[in-house]
Amino acid sequence: MTTVVEPAAAASNAEASNAEASNSEALRARVEAMATTARTASRALARSTPAERTGALQAMADALEAHAPAILAANARDLEAADAGGVSGPLRDRLRLGAGAVAALAAAVREVAAQEDPLVGEEEVVVRPNGLRVARVRIPLGVVCMIYESRPNVTSDAAALCLKAGNAVILRGGSEALHSNRALAEALRAGLAASPLPVDAVQLVATPERAAVDLLLEQEGRIDLVIPRGGEGLIRAVTARSRIPVLQHYKGVCHVFVDAAADPERAAAIVVNAKVQRPGVCNAVETLLVHRAAVGRLPAIAAPLLAAGVELRGCPATVAALPGVPVRPATEADWEAEYLELVLAVRVVNDLEGALEHIARYASNHTEAIITEDPGAAAAFVAGVQSSTVLVNASTRFADGGELGLGAEIGISTSKLHAYGPMGARELTTRRFVVHGEGQVRG
Repeated sequence: MTTVVEPAAAASNAEASNAEASNSEALRARVEAMATTARTASRALARSTPAERTGALQAMADALEAHAPAILAANARDLEAADAGGVSGPLRDRLRLGAGAVAALAAAVREVAAQEDPLVGEEEVVVRPNGLRVARVRIPLGVVCMIYESRPNVTSDAAALCLKAGNAVILRGGSEALHSNRALAEALRAGLAASPLPVDAVQLVATPERAAVDLLLEQEGRIDLVIPRGGEGLIRAVTARSRIPVLQHYKGVCHVFVDAAADPERAAAIVVNAKVQRPGVCNAVETLLVHRAAVGRLPAIAAPLLAAGVELRGCPATVAALPGVPVRPATEADWEAEYLELVLAVRVVNDLEGALEHIARYASNHTEAIITEDPGAAAAFVAGVQSSTVLVNASTRFADGGELGLGAEIGISTSKLHAYGPMGARELTTRRFVVHGEGQVRG
């Protein structure tokens, strides 16, 4: 059968194809221009002084506060669109800038500004037998590209941390926070304009077109590091497509282990906080492991969890330990799950070694905690767990840059190169050798 295309239809199709190609080339040109401009800005930042970077950050914090009405109005537009699209629960919570949010964002920028400068000083200075003075010195990475979903606070956090470490940053937030991110970026750039540093040290890709992400990932000569921050699907997609090194954090399957020597009240308080305080974040606990000798404490731990609306999914020993409690039998998939909601998998293990074996098999290298009054058990757990953050008698919710003293955090790395765990400004640098001689030549 022969398909006949009318001349008018053929012309219309050709025009549409040409328009699409033209739009594609225009987007490519815009992305390449941004990356080139960022590279130029990064060279200026590399030569900037600590005082200049600190002053720029303070000006950016002031500008955030000055632009607060516009930022909150933009966030309200994003929330309206989210409500219309049926977005609710943790996803909407990540998007919302609540009361005092802009002041908190500005405070986080000021906290970064007040930190010790990561680019000052020398490390590991040695003088070789031939008289060469060898030192390690921290330098910026260059240009960092942030690709993230939902949370508008990432816009200001990432900009502040990158600038503190002397890096330029290209920000590409999700379409669900487009208006919020635009308003935040405008404020940050206004602050930069009041400083001696280049305004284009902070740029936002303000288009919802997904093709922009693919184009960013092709800029290997201009961008030095890509940091995706969001769901596992986003991170795997970025890693698969990028020509640039990617800092990975696929998911947070975090564990709390209640040891035989755990204090009962402390155990209940920590587990409830780790699961309930904010369930939709990556450092919330997803699996509770209980030493067989501590199984009698399960009812006291389960009661406040159930009161908070947590659904429990347990192994046979857990079900037996909680008669009359609505515990759903756990499947293999539950041990691998990052729920990001009020669901908790519970497993009884024979001993500490059983907990370590479970974590080694199912954890995502994010965060694990032990609750125990036995220093030997704590030491064995810390040595045996290889995740990026390990806690003793504290909630997994502390696996956060701000809580660990980094100020804002740009992300959490669960791959060991080149940083591991929550990342602050220092993790956005690398080290090089600087060697001083007096005419030495190699024989």
